[in-house]
Amino acid sequence: MSKKNPHRRILGVDPGTIVTGYGIIEQTDQGLVVVDFGCIRPPPKLPLPQRYLVIFNGISHLIEKHAPSALSVETQFVQKNIQSAMKLGMARASVLLAAASRGLEIFEYAPRKAKKAVVGNGGASKLQVQRMIQMILKLTTLPEPEDAADALALAVCHANAQRMIYV
Repeated sequence: MSKKNPHRRILGVDPGTIVTGYGIIEQTDQGLVVVDFGCIRPPPKLPLPQRYLVIFNGISHLIEKHAPSALSVETQFVQKNIQSAMKLGMARASVLLAAASRGLEIFEYAPRKAKKAVVGNGGASKLQVQRMIQMILKLTTLPEPEDAADALALAVCHANAQRMIYV
């Protein structure tokens, strides 16, 4: 790490109304280290506005607990079902608002770019992403659920992008 780029924590988020994956890594002189990962699961019987609040509060809690300096979030891809796309967009908005309200830098990456950053193939399967994240981050077990592995991939993708800036 250069002096221009001190140790940084990155919060990666894979938003969803049913499962929002998160992964927090830290860039150190020894490489990337996992700080925390998992999922925010709003109760499915809650009305959508309440689920968005659960996501907002969950991300807010993670930011307060782990003090990341950046958020790496998956961009929304176009879906055929406009209702699903709108719901996903609102989940993303909940994440973005939580980060913006706490002054985090926000970076957005397409799912294919995150997969390519960790697997070398933008069309990689969920299992391939999990296995590569396990290897890259030296985890003893496969990161589960898949949404958390995807969030870690987003964080790694951003760490790699930042590394290129400071080389």
